[in-house]
Amino acid sequence: MSKRRVLIVGGTGYLGQHILQSFANNPDTISTVSLAFTHHSVPPPQPLLNAVPHALPFRVDLRTGDGLDAVSLAFGQPDVVINCAALSVPRVCEMDQEAAMSINVPTALVEWLSSFRESNTLLIHLSTDQVYEGTKSFYKEVDETVPVNVYGKSKVEAENYISTNYQNFAILRSSIIYGPQTISPVPKSLPIQWMDSVLAKGEAINFFYDEFRCPVFVKDLVAVIQILTNQWISEGKQMQLLLNVGGPDRVSRVQMAEAVAHVRGYNTSLIKPVSASSVDRGVKSPSDISMDISKMLQKTGFSATPYREGVRLTLEASS
Repeated sequence: MSKRRVLIVGGTGYLGQHILQSFANNPDTISTVSLAFTHHSVPPPQPLLNAVPHALPFRVDLRTGDGLDAVSLAFGQPDVVINCAALSVPRVCEMDQEAAMSINVPTALVEWLSSFRESNTLLIHLSTDQVYEGTKSFYKEVDETVPVNVYGKSKVEAENYISTNYQNFAILRSSIIYGPQTISPVPKSLPIQWMDSVLAKGEAINFFYDEFRCPVFVKDLVAVIQILTNQWISEGKQMQLLLNVGGPDRVSRVQMAEAVAHVRGYNTSLIKPVSASSVDRGVKSPSDISMDISKMLQKTGFSATPYREGVRLTLEASS
Protein backbone atom coordinates (compact mmCIF):
# COMPACT_ATOMS: atom_id res chain seq x y z
CA MET A 1 0.00 0.00 0.00
CA SER A 2 1.36 3.42 -0.94
CA LYS A 3 2.13 5.91 1.80
CA ARG A 4 -0.49 8.49 2.69
CA ARG A 5 0.58 12.09 2.16
CA VAL A 6 0.11 14.62 4.97
CA LEU A 7 0.89 18.31 4.37
CA ILE A 8 1.20 20.70 7.34
CA VAL A 9 0.64 24.30 6.27
CA GLY A 10 2.51 26.59 8.63
CA GLY A 11 4.85 23.82 9.77
CA THR A 12 7.44 26.13 11.36
CA GLY A 13 4.94 27.72 13.80
CA TYR A 14 4.25 26.53 17.34
CA LEU A 15 1.44 24.07 16.59
CA GLY A 16 2.92 23.10 13.21
CA GLN A 17 6.21 21.97 14.75
CA HIS A 18 4.42 19.93 17.42
CA ILE A 19 2.32 18.19 14.72
CA LEU A 20 5.39 17.47 12.57
CA GLN A 21 7.21 16.02 15.54
CA SER A 22 4.28 13.83 16.55
CA PHE A 23 4.00 12.32 13.06
CA ALA A 24 7.77 11.94 12.69
CA ASN A 25 8.18 10.26 16.11
CA ASN A 26 5.16 7.97 15.91
CA PRO A 27 6.21 4.41 14.95
CA ASP A 28 2.73 3.77 13.50
CA THR A 29 3.00 6.65 11.04
CA ILE A 30 6.71 6.58 10.08
CA SER A 31 6.17 3.66 7.70
CA THR A 32 2.71 4.67 6.42
CA VAL A 33 2.80 8.49 6.07
CA SER A 34 4.83 10.82 3.84
CA LEU A 35 5.22 14.23 5.43
CA ALA A 36 5.61 17.70 3.95
CA PHE A 37 5.25 21.17 5.41
CA THR A 38 5.05 24.73 4.21
CA HIS A 39 6.89 27.70 5.64
CA HIS A 40 6.87 31.36 4.82
CA SER A 41 10.21 32.24 6.37
CA VAL A 42 13.37 31.37 4.42
CA PRO A 43 14.90 28.92 5.07
CA PRO A 44 13.16 26.66 7.62
CA PRO A 45 15.16 26.35 10.87
CA GLN A 46 17.88 23.71 10.79
CA PRO A 47 16.99 22.10 14.18
CA LEU A 48 13.51 21.39 12.79
CA LEU A 49 14.89 19.93 9.54
CA ASN A 50 17.23 17.71 11.60
CA ALA A 51 14.35 16.52 13.79
CA VAL A 52 12.05 15.63 10.88
CA PRO A 53 14.57 14.56 8.20
CA HIS A 54 12.00 12.81 5.99
CA ALA A 55 9.60 15.78 5.81
CA LEU A 56 9.79 17.85 2.62
CA PRO A 57 9.80 21.65 3.17
CA PHE A 58 8.11 24.02 0.70
CA ARG A 59 8.09 27.80 0.73
CA VAL A 60 4.48 28.94 0.16
CA ASP A 61 2.85 32.37 0.22
CA LEU A 62 -0.69 31.72 1.43
CA ARG A 63 -1.97 35.10 0.24
CA THR A 64 -1.22 34.32 -3.40
CA GLY A 65 -0.83 30.54 -3.38
CA ASP A 66 2.68 30.99 -4.79
CA GLY A 67 4.59 27.75 -4.11
CA LEU A 68 1.63 25.37 -4.05
CA ASP A 69 2.37 24.16 -7.60
CA ALA A 70 5.79 23.04 -6.38
CA VAL A 71 4.03 20.93 -3.73
CA SER A 72 1.89 19.30 -6.47
CA LEU A 73 4.98 18.48 -8.56
CA ALA A 74 7.33 17.21 -5.85
CA PHE A 75 4.89 15.76 -3.29
CA GLY A 76 1.65 15.16 -5.18
CA GLN A 77 -1.92 15.55 -3.97
CA PRO A 78 -2.02 15.28 -0.18
CA ASP A 79 -4.51 12.96 1.50
CA VAL A 80 -4.69 15.36 4.46
CA VAL A 81 -3.83 19.05 4.75
CA ILE A 82 -3.55 20.55 8.25
CA ASN A 83 -3.74 24.34 8.05
CA CYS A 84 -2.07 25.96 11.08
CA ALA A 85 -0.91 29.09 9.25
CA ALA A 86 -2.44 32.30 10.55
CA LEU A 87 -1.88 35.85 11.61
CA SER A 88 -2.97 35.09 15.16
CA VAL A 89 -1.97 38.09 17.31
CA PRO A 90 -5.24 40.04 17.70
CA ARG A 91 -3.48 43.42 18.03
CA VAL A 92 -1.53 42.84 14.81
CA CYS A 93 -4.74 41.83 13.00
CA GLU A 94 -6.40 45.02 14.25
CA MET A 95 -3.58 47.13 12.82
CA ASP A 96 -3.54 45.39 9.42
CA GLN A 97 -7.01 44.12 8.56
CA GLU A 98 -6.07 43.37 4.95
CA ALA A 99 -3.20 41.08 5.98
CA ALA A 100 -5.42 39.33 8.56
CA MET A 101 -8.09 38.57 5.96
CA SER A 102 -5.72 37.54 3.16
CA ILE A 103 -3.66 35.19 5.38
CA ASN A 104 -6.40 33.83 7.63
CA VAL A 105 -9.01 33.12 4.93
CA PRO A 106 -7.38 30.26 2.96
CA THR A 107 -8.79 31.03 -0.49
CA ALA A 108 -5.63 30.06 -2.42
CA LEU A 109 -5.28 26.83 -0.44
CA VAL A 110 -8.91 25.78 -1.03
CA GLU A 111 -8.67 26.67 -4.75
CA TRP A 112 -5.51 24.56 -5.01
CA LEU A 113 -7.16 21.57 -3.29
CA SER A 114 -10.21 21.96 -5.56
CA SER A 115 -7.96 21.89 -8.65
CA PHE A 116 -7.11 18.19 -8.25
CA ARG A 117 -9.20 15.91 -10.43
CA GLU A 118 -10.43 14.09 -7.35
CA SER A 119 -10.57 16.89 -4.81
CA ASN A 120 -11.12 14.58 -1.82
CA THR A 121 -8.25 15.72 0.40
CA LEU A 122 -9.32 16.20 4.04
CA LEU A 123 -8.69 19.81 5.10
CA ILE A 124 -8.18 20.20 8.86
CA HIS A 125 -8.35 23.93 9.53
CA LEU A 126 -7.46 25.68 12.79
CA SER A 127 -9.95 28.29 13.90
CA THR A 128 -10.28 30.02 17.28
CA ASP A 129 -12.49 30.53 20.33
CA GLN A 130 -12.40 34.25 19.43
CA VAL A 131 -15.23 33.66 16.95
CA TYR A 132 -17.56 33.86 19.98
CA GLU A 133 -18.80 37.13 21.46
CA GLY A 134 -17.77 36.36 25.03
CA THR A 135 -20.96 37.19 26.91
CA LYS A 136 -21.61 33.75 28.48
CA SER A 137 -19.84 30.59 29.57
CA PHE A 138 -19.31 27.31 27.71
CA TYR A 139 -20.17 28.16 24.11
CA LYS A 140 -21.37 25.30 21.91
CA GLU A 141 -20.55 24.89 18.22
CA VAL A 142 -24.14 25.78 17.28
CA ASP A 143 -23.99 29.15 19.07
CA GLU A 144 -23.93 32.27 16.94
CA THR A 145 -20.50 33.65 16.05
CA VAL A 146 -20.29 37.36 16.91
CA PRO A 147 -16.56 38.17 17.01
CA VAL A 148 -15.54 41.44 18.68
CA ASN A 149 -12.20 41.92 16.88
CA VAL A 150 -10.64 41.60 13.41
CA TYR A 151 -8.86 38.35 14.29
CA GLY A 152 -12.18 36.70 15.22
CA LYS A 153 -13.85 38.16 12.13
CA SER A 154 -11.13 36.79 9.84
CA LYS A 155 -11.55 33.34 11.37
CA VAL A 156 -15.36 33.40 10.95
CA GLU A 157 -14.80 34.45 7.33
CA ALA A 158 -12.43 31.49 6.91
CA GLU A 159 -14.93 29.02 8.40
CA ASN A 160 -17.67 30.31 6.09
CA TYR A 161 -15.39 30.21 3.05
CA ILE A 162 -14.32 26.61 3.69
CA SER A 163 -17.81 25.28 4.45
CA THR A 164 -19.22 26.98 1.32
CA ASN A 165 -16.42 26.09 -1.11
CA TYR A 166 -15.09 22.74 0.05
CA GLN A 167 -16.67 19.37 0.78
CA ASN A 168 -14.29 17.51 3.09
CA PHE A 169 -13.18 19.41 6.17
CA ALA A 170 -12.79 19.53 9.95
CA ILE A 171 -12.70 23.01 11.49
CA LEU A 172 -11.19 23.10 14.97
CA ARG A 173 -11.95 26.11 17.17
CA SER A 174 -8.95 26.14 19.44
CA SER A 175 -8.58 28.00 22.73
CA ILE A 176 -5.23 29.33 24.02
CA ILE A 177 -2.68 26.63 23.14
CA TYR A 178 -0.02 25.97 25.80
CA GLY A 179 2.67 23.37 26.30
CA PRO A 180 6.39 22.72 25.92
CA GLN A 181 8.58 24.85 23.65
CA THR A 182 9.16 23.59 20.09
CA ILE A 183 12.34 21.97 18.68
CA SER A 184 13.19 25.27 17.02
CA PRO A 185 11.97 27.86 19.55
CA VAL A 186 9.24 30.16 18.23
CA PRO A 187 9.71 33.93 18.64
CA LYS A 188 6.33 34.55 20.28
CA SER A 189 6.04 34.32 24.04
CA LEU A 190 4.42 31.12 25.31
CA PRO A 191 1.83 31.64 28.08
CA ILE A 192 3.01 29.21 30.77
CA GLN A 193 6.72 29.88 30.20
CA TRP A 194 6.06 33.63 30.37
CA MET A 195 4.10 33.34 33.63
CA ASP A 196 6.86 31.15 35.06
CA SER A 197 9.57 33.66 34.12
CA VAL A 198 7.79 36.69 35.62
CA LEU A 199 6.77 34.90 38.84
CA ALA A 200 10.32 33.54 39.25
CA LYS A 201 11.56 37.12 39.68
CA GLY A 202 9.55 37.43 42.89
CA GLU A 203 7.92 40.71 41.84
CA ALA A 204 4.18 41.39 42.03
CA ILE A 205 2.43 41.31 38.63
CA ASN A 206 -1.11 42.01 37.44
CA PHE A 207 -3.33 39.32 35.91
CA PHE A 208 -6.92 39.60 34.67
CA TYR A 209 -9.54 37.98 36.90
CA ASP A 210 -12.48 38.58 34.54
CA GLU A 211 -11.44 36.98 31.21
CA PHE A 212 -12.16 33.27 30.89
CA ARG A 213 -10.88 30.66 28.45
CA CYS A 214 -10.43 26.88 28.26
CA PRO A 215 -6.69 26.60 27.49
CA VAL A 216 -5.80 23.45 25.56
CA PHE A 217 -2.62 21.43 26.11
CA VAL A 218 -0.80 21.31 22.77
CA LYS A 219 -0.42 17.52 22.85
CA ASP A 220 -4.21 17.17 23.21
CA LEU A 221 -4.78 19.31 20.14
CA VAL A 222 -2.19 17.27 18.22
CA ALA A 223 -3.90 14.05 19.35
CA VAL A 224 -7.29 15.28 18.07
CA ILE A 225 -5.69 16.13 14.70
CA GLN A 226 -4.07 12.69 14.51
CA ILE A 227 -7.36 10.93 15.38
CA LEU A 228 -9.21 12.82 12.60
CA THR A 229 -6.36 12.13 10.15
CA ASN A 230 -6.43 8.41 10.96
CA GLN A 231 -10.24 8.29 10.68
CA TRP A 232 -10.13 9.77 7.19
CA ILE A 233 -7.23 7.58 6.05
CA SER A 234 -8.78 4.34 7.38
CA GLU A 235 -12.48 4.96 6.69
CA GLY A 236 -12.49 7.45 3.80
CA LYS A 237 -15.79 8.94 5.00
CA GLN A 238 -16.18 12.55 4.00
CA MET A 239 -16.31 14.95 6.96
CA GLN A 240 -18.02 18.28 7.47
CA LEU A 241 -17.08 18.73 11.07
CA LEU A 242 -16.92 21.73 13.38
CA LEU A 243 -15.42 21.16 16.84
CA ASN A 244 -14.59 23.26 19.89
CA VAL A 245 -11.11 22.15 20.96
CA GLY A 246 -10.35 23.40 24.44
CA GLY A 247 -9.23 21.98 27.74
CA PRO A 248 -11.67 20.73 30.40
CA ASP A 249 -11.18 23.75 32.72
CA ARG A 250 -12.62 27.27 32.47
CA VAL A 251 -9.93 29.53 33.93
CA SER A 252 -9.10 33.24 34.23
CA ARG A 253 -5.58 34.60 33.73
CA VAL A 254 -5.32 34.80 37.56
CA GLN A 255 -6.18 31.10 37.84
CA MET A 256 -3.74 30.26 35.04
CA ALA A 257 -0.95 32.04 36.91
CA GLU A 258 -1.95 30.48 40.25
CA ALA A 259 -1.55 26.99 38.77
CA VAL A 260 1.99 27.91 37.65
CA ALA A 261 2.74 29.26 41.14
CA HIS A 262 1.41 26.06 42.80
CA VAL A 263 3.46 23.77 40.55
CA ARG A 264 6.64 25.84 41.05
CA GLY A 265 6.08 26.74 44.70
CA TYR A 266 5.99 30.50 44.10
CA ASN A 267 4.21 32.87 46.45
CA THR A 268 0.67 33.39 45.08
CA SER A 269 0.48 36.83 46.72
CA LEU A 270 2.65 38.02 43.80
CA ILE A 271 -0.42 37.55 41.56
CA LYS A 272 -2.44 40.78 41.65
CA PRO A 273 -5.99 40.45 40.21
CA VAL A 274 -7.04 43.35 37.96
CA SER A 275 -9.95 43.83 35.58
CA ALA A 276 -9.30 43.41 31.85
CA SER A 277 -11.10 46.72 31.36
CA SER A 278 -8.29 48.51 33.23
CA VAL A 279 -5.80 47.95 30.39
CA ASP A 280 -5.91 49.25 26.82
CA ARG A 281 -4.45 46.50 24.63
CA GLY A 282 -5.27 48.22 21.36
CA VAL A 283 -7.85 45.57 20.56
CA LYS A 284 -11.21 44.53 22.01
CA SER A 285 -11.03 41.18 23.78
CA PRO A 286 -14.02 38.92 24.55
CA SER A 287 -14.48 38.38 28.28
CA ASP A 288 -15.76 34.79 28.52
CA ILE A 289 -15.19 32.49 25.57
CA SER A 290 -15.01 29.27 27.55
CA MET A 291 -16.20 26.37 25.39
CA ASP A 292 -18.29 23.24 25.79
CA ILE A 293 -16.01 20.45 24.49
CA SER A 294 -18.43 17.53 24.83
CA LYS A 295 -18.80 17.14 21.04
CA MET A 296 -15.01 16.86 20.64
CA LEU A 297 -14.80 14.23 23.38
CA GLN A 298 -17.66 12.26 21.86
CA LYS A 299 -16.30 12.41 18.27
CA THR A 300 -12.72 11.48 19.19
CA GLY A 301 -13.14 9.27 22.27
CA PHE A 302 -10.34 11.31 23.74
CA SER A 303 -9.95 12.59 27.31
CA ALA A 304 -8.58 16.12 27.70
CA THR A 305 -5.68 16.94 30.04
CA PRO A 306 -6.74 18.97 33.11
CA TYR A 307 -5.18 22.44 33.10
CA ARG A 308 -2.99 22.01 36.19
CA GLU A 309 -1.66 18.67 34.95
CA GLY A 310 -0.84 20.30 31.59
CA VAL A 311 1.02 23.09 33.40
CA ARG A 312 3.05 20.52 35.34
CA LEU A 313 3.97 18.66 32.14
CA THR A 314 4.90 21.94 30.42
CA LEU A 315 7.15 23.11 33.24
CA GLU A 316 8.77 19.69 33.62
CA ALA A 317 9.65 19.75 29.92
CA SER A 318 11.30 23.16 30.23
CA SER A 319 13.25 22.41 33.45
